[in-house]
Parts: sequence; C-alpha cells; structure tokens
Amino acid sequence: MTTKIQEKFTQMSKKSVIILALLITGISMAQESKPQIPQITVTGEGKVKVTPDQAIVTVGFQNSGKDAKEVKQLNDEVVDKVIKFLKKSGIAASDYKTNNVSLNKSYDYEKKKYTFMANQTISITLKDLSKYDDIMMGLNDAGVNSIQGVEFKSSKMEEFEKEARKKAMLNAKQKATDYVSVLNQKIGKALLISDNSQVYYPQPMFKGNMMAMAAEADSSRETLAVGEIEINANVTVSFVLE
Repeated sequence: MTTKIQEKFTQMSKKSVIILALLITGISMAQESKPQIPQITVTGEGKVKVTPDQAIVTVGFQNSGKDAKEVKQLNDEVVDKVIKFLKKSGIAASDYKTNNVSLNKSYDYEKKKYTFMANQTISITLKDLSKYDDIMMGLNDAGVNSIQGVEFKSSKMEEFEKEARKKAMLNAKQKATDYVSVLNQKIGKALLISDNSQVYYPQPMFKGNMMAMAAEADSSRETLAVGEIEINANVTVSFVLE
C-alpha cells in the first residue's frame, strides 16, 4: 500500500515538473515574440544667454622667509586685514571663504639655506558688481598680491536653467517631428528621457598681479567687461512612432 502511494506521488511530481516547464517555455516564447515598439531617439539642446549680475573673485597672497613661524604670521596678518576690509565694505561673511592654505619648505643650493613660502587663496562673491573696483583696490591695500580668477554668474541661475531645459525638450520634439514627417508619420509619447547636461557656464577668466593692476588703475576707467554667460541643457529623448 505504501509503495503504491509513493508511486502515485512520484508520478504527480513528474507531471508538475512537466507542466511547470511548459509554462516557462510558453512565457519565454511570448516574450520573444512580443513586437518591438517603433520609436525614434533624438537629442535636444537648449541655450539661454544672460547678462551676469554677480562675480566670484578668487584672490591670493604669499609671503616668504627663512622662518616658518614668521612667514605664517605675515600671512595671518593679511587674512585679518582682508576680513576686516570685507566686513567694512558690507560683504556678508557667507560670501567669502578660504580656498587653499599652504606652507612649503624649499632649499636654495646656491645660498645653501632653507626658505619657507606661505600661500593662501580666498574666494569672494560680489553680489553688486558696481563695487568691483573698490573691492579690488581695497584688497590690494590689505596685502593681496594676485588675482587667481574671476567667474561671472547670475543670481537667477535656477530660473535660467529651467528655461534651458524646456528649450532642450522642445528642440528634441521638433527634431523628431521633422524626421518622421517625411515618412508621413507622427510622434507619440516619450518613452525615455536622459539628461546629458553638464554644469558648466562659459565665462571670462583672467589672472594677474594685484600690485601692477593697482599702479595702472584709474577710477575713471571701466575695468570690468561683464559680457554674457551661456547656460546649456542637453537631453536625449525616445519617442513612440505613430
């Protein structure tokens, strides 16, 4: 009796395995035979040009000498003067920061002695570009002796980025429409959207010696060419073909 039960159970198990295998095969065949959705993939670009109303100015200063402590102290004095000047000029504490501080030791083989050089850079966000000349001259007086770079930006950057993204999507849609119209077809809904945008804004950059610029500066001159910055957005979109 027990043997017969075991035989029936074995037969039922074999049938279950066969049914399961048939089901899996059927599903696989259905998936393989599923027709692909006709689609077109294009890229779109959106550009927005704006006049900047802010600038991030990166300035630096350095001191050298034979004693490390003395060199660092000289740099600390410049930092103190710079911060006091910026506060006096109405620049908020959140709008300036130290980017880099270094103290290097080098050996002069001719003089056979060691020298130390301390460097420091500070970035300052100017939210009022009309203060540019006064700020730069004041920094020079405080001991800053080089400009590492000037980066122009807009206070409404997020709004302009949204506008650029919308233009990129419209550009992609128009491209797809142009392509399929030749075939007497239309585009449907978007299947996939990929953002290929890079956070980069073309901007004028320059470096220079603060002392030389101060010697040549004239308060009657316009010394800052703001120009325009270009905000770009780039997308890849796949549309259904109808």
